[in-house]
Amino acid sequence: MTDAKPTLLYIDDDEALGRLVSRGLQRQGFCVEHVLSGEAGLERLRQGGIDVIALDQYMPGLDGLETLEQIQSIPDPPPVVFVTASQDSKIAVTALKAGADDYLVKDAQGEFVPLLQVAADQALKQAMVRKARDDAEAEVRASRDRYAALAAEREVLLREVNHRVGNSLQIIASLLHLQASSSKQEEVKAALTNAMGRVAAVAQVHRRLYTSHDLKSVMLNQYLEALLEDLRRSAEGNRMSRLTLSAQPVETDPDRAVAIGIIVNELVMNAVKYAYPEGKGPIHVELKADGDELELVICDDGVGLNVKANPQSTGMGQRIVSAMAAKLEAEVERDPRHAGTRMVLRFRRANAPATPAPETAAP
Repeated sequence: MTDAKPTLLYIDDDEALGRLVSRGLQRQGFCVEHVLSGEAGLERLRQGGIDVIALDQYMPGLDGLETLEQIQSIPDPPPVVFVTASQDSKIAVTALKAGADDYLVKDAQGEFVPLLQVAADQALKQAMVRKARDDAEAEVRASRDRYAALAAEREVLLREVNHRVGNSLQIIASLLHLQASSSKQEEVKAALTNAMGRVAAVAQVHRRLYTSHDLKSVMLNQYLEALLEDLRRSAEGNRMSRLTLSAQPVETDPDRAVAIGIIVNELVMNAVKYAYPEGKGPIHVELKADGDELELVICDDGVGLNVKANPQSTGMGQRIVSAMAAKLEAEVERDPRHAGTRMVLRFRRANAPATPAPETAAP
């Protein structure tokens, strides 16, 4: 539609009526072009610059309905007001179903021209509304496609980052393992082995993420199985042949998985060192869910409270467990009824949402 006057193409083989329509609509602010056949109307329409069409039914050559069909095949056609002297309602229904925006019955004296002006104005307004709606829908689709593309790109990047981080941490863990194996000093070997386990616990989370379909969560049962397998292959692995796991399929976010893995690493290593002074024995890790509540248990059948304190112990493991438990909002409890050592942690699958601070009135 032009900025000044809209252009109406009047397709009718009646020249006299065409002049009446042109004069009447020009007084109402339209530019009117009149052609005498459907073929001529289609040719003019292909040249562009038409805002609305008034179309007669009965014409030599292409009639109105045939012309309307071809108009609708043109990309983004202007609205059409069907104008005919016929009182046959079937023509009106057929025209409206074929895509006409409105239907008028004309008379030879041109008294229908004011009605045509109203119908043309209304058709133009409806066309503007449709265009605005189509543009908005196209923008929504384009935005959705852009978001989907960005989300896919972000997923690929996150997967690659987790892959690289996991590989880098695994290399560090392997280097610590080699260093521990070659060390002649037991306290150095133990420190390096502990460090290797902590690094491996974090590396396993990233490995789970880049091999998973979901980059936002970790299956704890699969993660813990892989983590315990790493511990079995560690420098202390010859004492972990009876390390077992019973874990329900539970999902959690990566940060909580890291905290859980580090706690399991510390408590299992503690059991390996102190539970069986004379050799090796069973160590069991259990994870079970009750709704949103999780329970993690690490237990052994060793000496329990009879274990002697190691004078060279730095307490680092205990501090790490306490820090990770605080991150999970969990308390670490020792089961006093168990003959050996049974450590129990209970926590929620996800942290509780923070409670907003109460508002204080201004002084």
